[in-house]
Amino acid sequence: MSAIAERSKPSDHKPVLPEFTPLERAIINRLQYGLPLTRTPYKDVADELGVSEVNLLKHLQALLDNGTLTRFGPMFHAGEMGGGLTLAAMRIPEQDFANVTEQVNSFPEVAHNYRREHELNMWFVLATETPEGIDETIMRIESLTGYPVYNMPKEQEFHVHLHFEV
Repeated sequence: MSAIAERSKPSDHKPVLPEFTPLERAIINRLQYGLPLTRTPYKDVADELGVSEVNLLKHLQALLDNGTLTRFGPMFHAGEMGGGLTLAAMRIPEQDFANVTEQVNSFPEVAHNYRREHELNMWFVLATETPEGIDETIMRIESLTGYPVYNMPKEQEFHVHLHFEV
């Protein structure tokens, strides 16, 4: 979630995490494993959680509206679909971090923007419709922000099935 970078405290760089209701926690935890491939995926998940489909959708929309979730939808492997995919990093001074985060996150090609405790303190994923789109997007980000983007394309892929239990 790109909101992690936006929610960091300037003094200690630790994310400020919201409090969740038990149902919100259950929704977030469950949906990290995907939706069932059925005609009624939301109803099926709602049934698993013991709530109505309308209640599930209402809570999901509220999590999107309040910024807890910044994106909810399918994840496609851009490279296998003829697109481009890369990990990128930037070195951003503290006084500019919030502004640059907003600028970088304004690009639809940007996902998973996180603050890191490292000299390169902003890391994000770029996914584009074509492989050439990566360089084009990096140039646009550099032009907008005034800071260089370090492109780190993958050399080997690993599937770790990462989930964040809340």
